[in-house]
Amino acid sequence: MSRPIRAITATVAALLLATACNSTATSTDSPGAKGGSVRGVTDDTIKVGGIVSMTTASGYSKKDTDLGARARFDRANAEGGINGRKIEYLGAEDDGQEPAKNLAAARKLVQQDKVFAIAPMSSVTFSGADFLQKQKVPTFGWGTLPSFCGPTYIYGFGGCMVPMPGGTISQTWPEGLKHVTGGSKGRSVAILANDNDAGTFAIRTYKQSFASAGYKVTYAKASVPATSVPSDWSAYTKELLRSDGGKAPDVVVSVMQTPYNIGLFTTVKRTGFKGVLTDPTDYDPGLLAKSATKQALDGVHVLLSFEPFESKSAQMDQFKADIKKASGGKDVPLNMHMMTGYMSADLFLAVAKKAGKDLTVASFQKAASGFSDTGTMVGDRELPRGQRESFGCGALVQLKGGSYRVSAPFKCYDPIPFK
Repeated sequence: MSRPIRAITATVAALLLATACNSTATSTDSPGAKGGSVRGVTDDTIKVGGIVSMTTASGYSKKDTDLGARARFDRANAEGGINGRKIEYLGAEDDGQEPAKNLAAARKLVQQDKVFAIAPMSSVTFSGADFLQKQKVPTFGWGTLPSFCGPTYIYGFGGCMVPMPGGTISQTWPEGLKHVTGGSKGRSVAILANDNDAGTFAIRTYKQSFASAGYKVTYAKASVPATSVPSDWSAYTKELLRSDGGKAPDVVVSVMQTPYNIGLFTTVKRTGFKGVLTDPTDYDPGLLAKSATKQALDGVHVLLSFEPFESKSAQMDQFKADIKKASGGKDVPLNMHMMTGYMSADLFLAVAKKAGKDLTVASFQKAASGFSDTGTMVGDRELPRGQRESFGCGALVQLKGGSYRVSAPFKCYDPIPFK
């Protein structure tokens, strides 16, 4: 068993023990029963809450995830609700990107607030996953953590994006990047991530992904501290920029959040690097308000697991209208966190609608087990396949001259086995 898998196994075991020891009571509601005994469900309402990292030590915030979810639930209610029931959305609990707070938020929502489901769950930590699985709470979020891959009650709005061995890996990033680099033949890639469980899994995933697409992976390490942004990046860039036989790679891939990317990319650019910079997080027009940030991220190609905001589709028009209405009629800058909340809510609503009027956890899970639809802003969705692999769709956008433009169109690609 590899060290990352042992680490995850140990973490899960510790969390299960902590849950057993610290739980004051198991939910007295019967989540699969009918009528008024169903947790969070009345004749007229379905109670839903969220867990989002609104505040973090690095200053990075996913707070707009809550706005995105609220926008989608508001529209569902305006259209009459789901099978005659309105969504009672309690808003999102802030976990501060801390494991203890994530578990505490999950416990509060289930044991105190009695929610039927959690949508969205958006954080780099998901220590509440085992508790939610045990309590049979349907939970929806961005499937970038191992907990979204396997547990029967936890769903990624774009599928499972960090699979365990035996699953599959989405090829959206390297295949889309071929549009930027003119193919992968003879091209080299260096990958850098944070030194935590998510970073370790990301390195393992993307090392296989880029190699399978034909790129030469010259560097792949999860070595950057996850607790604070380095003030001196030279310890990381020195080795990275000499990884291709003593010269710089053609592509630098960062699997980190915005504050880290600003420092990394600024340092890399100062060396005279002329290659491609890319990450999966910096699609946020709000970043353009600060000249220093805009300059640091200029030229970066950002991976999206959803249709770009620059798209002219009817669904994107609806999304923009819903966000504006939920923002009190204001034209707020769109960002990927809004989409995370919106599509997490959208998948929950789609499954709940299929479950019918007699909504229980059992009927919800039965509906999920055979759910599928097509042409959404994250591509074609199918469950339970989405609990084993990504839906495999995405795009790349580049920040250039103060605005974003599509550098690789939204498209779906066949996944590869994860070894």
